[in-house]
Amino acid sequence: MDGVLVIDKPEGLTSHDVVAAARRLLGEKRIGHTGTLDPLATGVLPLACGRATRLVRFLSASDKEYEASILFGVTTDTLDVTGEETGRSGATPTRDALVAALRSFEGEQLQVPPAYSAKKVGGRRAYDFARRDEPVELAAVPVQVARLELLEFGNDRCRFALTCSAGFYVRSLVRDLGERCGTGACLEALRRTRSGEFTIDEAVPLGALGPANPERSNPESRIPNPGIGTLLIPMEKLLPHFPAVTVTAEGLTRVSHGQQVRPVDLAGGPPSSSSEWIRLLDAGGALVGLGTLRQPSGFLHPEVVLI
Repeated sequence: MDGVLVIDKPEGLTSHDVVAAARRLLGEKRIGHTGTLDPLATGVLPLACGRATRLVRFLSASDKEYEASILFGVTTDTLDVTGEETGRSGATPTRDALVAALRSFEGEQLQVPPAYSAKKVGGRRAYDFARRDEPVELAAVPVQVARLELLEFGNDRCRFALTCSAGFYVRSLVRDLGERCGTGACLEALRRTRSGEFTIDEAVPLGALGPANPERSNPESRIPNPGIGTLLIPMEKLLPHFPAVTVTAEGLTRVSHGQQVRPVDLAGGPPSSSSEWIRLLDAGGALVGLGTLRQPSGFLHPEVVLI
């Protein structure tokens, strides 16, 4: 099973929980997610299966879209409603003040990740420090917000949509928004509607993969949905933003051995794009690797081999 399954993650499960369930339900050990979602969050969680796990670093690097709901006047240690309350102002910003604050977060900026996050500090996860009430300082990292739109406002709450870069923490935005408005705020609900090329329209519930509680001791009980193949996004449809070239039979052999692919090994000639990464396809259109262009030779080096 090689490709990507887009799961609509339910609330209450970690991304690791979803991966573990998928491995159990599908009988496939090689499954990994392409971007962590907190237990509170729902929505798009792409699972790379089989050989597609070699592409996780590329699938994870794409931008994301979310819809978030926040509660004003309350702060917590985790920055969302699942944490312990650390402050209560009971205040709510005016609509004009909120819109102005939201606009101030658009564009490039530095963002400090939450203390309760998987960011590593000295080889340890930040949440390990936070759970033990140990002090931890997280360095601000560059992030980008391409879109931040207010959808609803009222009753001490607001809902907004945003498009952001990989590595962006919506909980940190909510913390900073509450501080900027002078009211405090915490995240109440979060739904990811897009992760790179994968959208909520493609997402399926975890239960679509098979029975809810297969018996772990009985391999025969691990029977996936017989229509699972129709849910799997095949390898050749992944990373469409990378240009593609078709290799000849000799080129395919060179790719399989990790050898540089010469211009003569390309059925359609050398790539015209200056993209850093180029998809390598066989004569049937199957994705067999990812290469980088070497200059001035024009050779393609297969950095990721998928055969």
